Amino acid sequence: MSTLGVIVTMTVKEGKEAEFEAVFAALKAQVMENEKGACLLYDLFRSPKEPQTYYIMEQYASKEAIAAHGSTPYFKEASPKLGATLTAAPVMKFVDKVA
Repeated sequence: MSTLGVIVTMTVKEGKEAEFEAVFAALKAQVMENEKGACLLYDLFRSPKEPQTYYIMEQYASKEAIAAHGSTPYFKEASPKLGATLTAAPVMKFVDKVA
């Protein structure tokens, strides 16, 4: 079984970086605690050249794991909080792990 990746690009409003990072950190803690074996990677990165641009890199064991992640109560609770810090809707790319 190959693992699946998701790369989410988010542009955060100026002055909302700390709030965004705090909400993500709380969400990540829930994901890592509750999705062991299903979510293999859930990390936040920030562009050094565009400080308002963040990337969430995710890796899942299956398509079902991705679907389950999106329907968890903690994800549903964090989504509007994250959204309130953004300048636009997140851009998601789904990718297959090669090696």
